[in-house]
Amino acid sequence: MVSFYSFIGFAGAVAASIAAAPVVAQGTGEDSWRATYTLFGTPGIIDMPSAVALPDGEISANLSAFGDTRRATFSFQVLPRLTANFRYSLIDAYDRSFDAQYLLADEGRIRPAVAIGFRDFLGTGRYSSEYFVATKTVSPNVRVSGGIGWGRLGTVNGFTNPLGIIDQGFETRPTDRPGTGGTVLAKQFFRGDAAFFGGVEWRLNDEWTVLAEYSSDSYQRETDRTDFVRESPLNFGVTWQPNESYQLGAYYLYGSEVGLSATIIVDPTSRPTVSGLDQAPIPVAVRSEMTAAAASWGTPQVQAGAVQALGAIMSAEGFRLIGAEITGSTLRVRYENGRYRAEAQGVGRLSRLLTNAAPLDIDTFVLEPSQNGIALSSVTIRRGDMEQLENAPNATALSYDRVLFDDASGPAPAILYDDPTPAFLWGISPYLEVTLFDGESPARGDVGLEASFQYELRPNLVLAGSYRQRLLGNRDEVGRISESTLPDVRRTGLRYGAESGGGIENLFVSWYARPGRDLYSRVSAGYLERGFAGVSSEVLWKPVDNQLALGAELNYSIMRDFDMGFGFRPACSDINCTDYSGEDYDIVTGHVSAYYDFDNGFVAQVDVGRYLAGDWGATFSLDREFNNGWKVGGYFTLTNVEFEDFGEGSFDKGIRIEVPFDALVGTPTRDTAGTTLSSLERDGGARLRIDGRLYDVVEGGHQGQMQDNWGRFWR
Repeated sequence: MVSFYSFIGFAGAVAASIAAAPVVAQGTGEDSWRATYTLFGTPGIIDMPSAVALPDGEISANLSAFGDTRRATFSFQVLPRLTANFRYSLIDAYDRSFDAQYLLADEGRIRPAVAIGFRDFLGTGRYSSEYFVATKTVSPNVRVSGGIGWGRLGTVNGFTNPLGIIDQGFETRPTDRPGTGGTVLAKQFFRGDAAFFGGVEWRLNDEWTVLAEYSSDSYQRETDRTDFVRESPLNFGVTWQPNESYQLGAYYLYGSEVGLSATIIVDPTSRPTVSGLDQAPIPVAVRSEMTAAAASWGTPQVQAGAVQALGAIMSAEGFRLIGAEITGSTLRVRYENGRYRAEAQGVGRLSRLLTNAAPLDIDTFVLEPSQNGIALSSVTIRRGDMEQLENAPNATALSYDRVLFDDASGPAPAILYDDPTPAFLWGISPYLEVTLFDGESPARGDVGLEASFQYELRPNLVLAGSYRQRLLGNRDEVGRISESTLPDVRRTGLRYGAESGGGIENLFVSWYARPGRDLYSRVSAGYLERGFAGVSSEVLWKPVDNQLALGAELNYSIMRDFDMGFGFRPACSDINCTDYSGEDYDIVTGHVSAYYDFDNGFVAQVDVGRYLAGDWGATFSLDREFNNGWKVGGYFTLTNVEFEDFGEGSFDKGIRIEVPFDALVGTPTRDTAGTTLSSLERDGGARLRIDGRLYDVVEGGHQGQMQDNWGRFWR
């Protein structure tokens, strides 16, 4: 099928770009032409697309409304040429859709930019369209676009599909769509009548742009099912964008409607706060210029006292000393970085501190950053390089070239630090929990208080838990439950804490270890998450200097009661989850996993195994992490569950975002906030939600991540 090969070719181009293209931010200078966001939240004019890419890595959230139509769109410039969108719309019902556009050719002196796009290619197909579009800047302030579209973009003044020359099958567009939605509509691609569309953007100044377009979308569904009246194919509008952070638009649409849009824009390659709020690092102490040299740590007694003093100094700088020892002229320090998000910055800060604190006869520092009580790597730095390079041109690159990375699976240093800080920590804080994209309600939310604690039995053995109490919200208003023949491991998730208003979110103990070189392990037991208790074990093979990691996880879990107490429950015994009877639901699950760091900010992950509903399959993930800690990614899971049994959405998929707090507040912290935008929560492809999985703990302290963040070494 030619249309299928077109999609495979598109996917292949994207895969090749991920593997080969460097990740570089595209700056927007004073004279640059900013992309215009459409009512679909995509680069374009008003309703029609254009062959314009957003700055690489740009994230946006767009809200638009006209007539009875409402749209909320999340956009991400995945690669310099690839734009992806996730949309939640209200037409006559709530609807979810995904878009993608790929820039095939850049604009030249004569040649226009050319792009291929797929609108609503993964959803119910209510907006399903494919198109080719070309865009040319004809003067410093005028940009024109024109294209040919299929699907909804081929419904006004359409003509016989020119691709029918290749195969007459292209002349007819299939109308059948999967009842559950959420599948790739490849059989429709570039089929049926085609039509032309186009438009112009006229930039009045740096802030204001006037728009006009000819739309090839008949809006037949809206005309049939709402009060929308389409009287003209012409749209007109104006946008105002005073800065790089937001864009507002107003439009007169289809001869009958007034529309509005608002777009919030985030550049994850930069920080929104002013830089320089970090506390200045301790200057490197040059031994030949030191007036007060550190005394030798020659005897065991002196060395033990010096380690205790070093621990107190490191604590003031945000580090927790685990232990230290001197062998010859080498000082080895194992520690945890509790302040700096990038381990490279922690290594740089601690190296500067040691030039001031270590005896003069120490020539080499061996630093072993750790998390959860396990050493992640061994970073060897010569003291003379610190003294020589601190103020040297190109110090970042030169210092990285002289550093040695290795594994740190050996025993802890001989002298352990007697940490006086409390082993028991607790706190109470407010929480906001939002559930999106319910078929009956676009958003549900709770606001309440969360009490949490952590008791460190040993650095690698921790007891932790949290309890939540809802103060107000509507997550307890459980409506329609998706019909499914699977055990209700996720689809009844809103019922947890619905009557009680809260309960034990988790209560578990975790043990981390280093069973051998390049090996890491974790065992967690207790009430692991809101829905399940049990035991989870994991092992990870991850060499410090290798882009590839392999892991395996084995879990036994039992389903918890809806009151989120200490009890357990069976799965429901009927499709609508109204009858719960039988034995408590328990299951053994597990996965083998492969992780690959492309060294350009992209990390791919594949997990193959058994899921909570007893289904077997694989989850495919791709995340992009920026040097300042922002992370955006997506995933999908395919198992042996039939799409009809899975329910609405057909299979599990979603987009996830993680925001580092240090990029927002301007001061160093390892705290982050994350969320997942998923179409719907269903039973197929469901995994345990485990805090502290090994790859997330380990990767930041390995060479790949260190190299990506080495620009922060001297900060």
